[in-house]
Amino acid sequence: MSTNSIIDEIHATRAKLLAEAGGDLHRYIEEARARALASGRTIAKPTQRTIRSGSDAKLDVPAMESRNR
Repeated sequence: MSTNSIIDEIHATRAKLLAEAGGDLHRYIEEARARALASGRTIAKPTQRTIRSGSDAKLDVPAMESRNR
């Protein structure tokens, strides 16, 4: 155990949640996903951001298109 009580608590919680899922990480993740969806809360769907610079950014040319030029 570490000397940091917060980290100890995180590890203990992780072990408890995994034990509740029968030690199956995939099952735990699927159950957590189902709970999140059932909660009715908005779930963020981030999109990939690209860095554009120069004349392509000014012309609003998509990043993938500018790479193929």
